[in-house]
Amino acid sequence: MTHADKKRRSPHKSKMIPSPVLKRMQAILQKETVREFLAELMSTYIMMVFGLGSVAHMVLGNKLGSFLGVNLAFGFGVSMGMHVAGKISGAHMNAAVTFANCAIGLMSWMKFPVYVLGQFLGSFLAAATIYGLFYGAIMEYSDRHLTVAGPIATAHIFATYLPDHMTLWRGFLDEVFVTGILQLCLFAITDKKNNAALQGTEPVVIGILIVIIGVSLGMNTGYAMNPSRDLPPRFFTFIAGWGTQVFRANNWWWVPVVAPPLGAYLGGIIYLVFIGSTIPREPPALEQFTESEDHRRSVILRTTPHQTSSSLTHVSVIPENRLPVRPARPLSDPIRTQQF
Repeated sequence: MTHADKKRRSPHKSKMIPSPVLKRMQAILQKETVREFLAELMSTYIMMVFGLGSVAHMVLGNKLGSFLGVNLAFGFGVSMGMHVAGKISGAHMNAAVTFANCAIGLMSWMKFPVYVLGQFLGSFLAAATIYGLFYGAIMEYSDRHLTVAGPIATAHIFATYLPDHMTLWRGFLDEVFVTGILQLCLFAITDKKNNAALQGTEPVVIGILIVIIGVSLGMNTGYAMNPSRDLPPRFFTFIAGWGTQVFRANNWWWVPVVAPPLGAYLGGIIYLVFIGSTIPREPPALEQFTESEDHRRSVILRTTPHQTSSSLTHVSVIPENRLPVRPARPLSDPIRTQQF
């Protein structure tokens, strides 16, 4: 190859001319709705891959997983999802949180189907990914019998199911309460007028919140708290071989879809009514106070009549031999203040 050919084929000299199809794709991807859809899809996918993978370890791996490991994986999976999409869509990753924000008026209902569709698709793809990664372990553990209940059940890797000690309506109330706690704490963490988390630490703080909810309230129903976490993987197990039993078992499938949005809405309303509306306004700045005082004094001086000189002799009422008054000593311990 000659020097002229090398110069002609140099990548630094050549420019790639984008095709009309590429330009059209770039224009579509720059739309706000598309970016929010993809952000919710990717963030939910990240959260669910970590979460479902940890459940697979607990079920299939004998001593390789634990309930604490599941809580940590879901918690920090949420943190990673927030880093992926926090500045684009807010990284809801939860249809109940999206519903509460729309119902309270913090975002438009027009975005609700976009967010939920992205979350559902991301969760479904995550379930398919975990199924593919752990296919051999699932088949060996279940002896190639994909069941929902029993000693070799594997459906609960992907979705939540009601345990024997819970009834249907107690499970419903449990999901309402747990999701309400979640939404209330989310508002507190992100409320700039209250004691919000430091800027940049929100993903870690919210991830810790998920871990705390899991280790303290997760035993009864598996703390789904999220239709996007439960329904798409359940539908995947339906088409992957577990059959209709994933919807028939204890008639539980609809509870993680209905109860979390109700709980998130109630939790958000409780925070806004009892906490958000009672936060006092910031006191006026010291400079404003001094300026108003100076103005008031100048007005008083202008309105006070000038005193005329008097011909009376000034008489002092203080004895000449009186000792001068000394100012009081300051307190030895300064007053300490706390800032919350």
